[in-house]
Amino acid sequence: MSMNKVKYKRVLLKLTGELFGEKNGKGINFSSLEEIAKKIIKIWKETKVELAIVVGGGNIFRGRERAKNVDEATADYMGMLATIINGMALQEAIERLGAPTRMMTAFEVSFVAEPYIRRRAIRHLEKGRIIILTAGVGSPFFTTDSGAALRAIELKCNLILKATNVDGIYSNDPRKNPKATFYKKLSYDEAIKKDLKVMDTTAFSLCKNHKMPIVVFNINKLDSIDKILKGKAIGTLVSD
Repeated sequence: MSMNKVKYKRVLLKLTGELFGEKNGKGINFSSLEEIAKKIIKIWKETKVELAIVVGGGNIFRGRERAKNVDEATADYMGMLATIINGMALQEAIERLGAPTRMMTAFEVSFVAEPYIRRRAIRHLEKGRIIILTAGVGSPFFTTDSGAALRAIELKCNLILKATNVDGIYSNDPRKNPKATFYKKLSYDEAIKKDLKVMDTTAFSLCKNHKMPIVVFNINKLDSIDKILKGKAIGTLVSD
């Protein structure tokens, strides 16, 4: 595909940690991870898009699932470390399959990744490297969705792609409620007012303030990213 057909030049792909897990969403399923890596590389090669990836850590540890007597900040830092483990696994799979990557962390873990420096991250993108962003924003009390919104804005991305286990945004979980309403398009205000759980309010508000469009789509349709990049309506678009 030639670049002049691609509507979005630089995009951020948000992958929830559960996508890396076994059938119950926990642990790391290396076979699934490799399939995800293959699809990412295929899109990257065909579209020549500049690609940043933010990974979650819910398959290993999710801070908000802590016991009531566990300090919230400590639990959030544990969750951030979980995203680094996922980032390392994804980086290994992508590089083994032949694509160049850089993994960057919001706080220093110098033996395994570069610290996140905005200008350096932009330079990696310009050089055609896939960057994997981990550890959220480096501070507790913020989700990886908020981190994804922040990084997309900082890196001057044109679009956030949010991969989930369903086809887009619904009024309720369609796996539990077959009658849930599917939304093809939403404004930021509608997404916030309806309290839709696909992203948190902070993430939606950041995107609204900086006019950052979001497409929520099914991870099983990762091959459709090239069509999304060309402007085709797949999943749910959240924008002005």
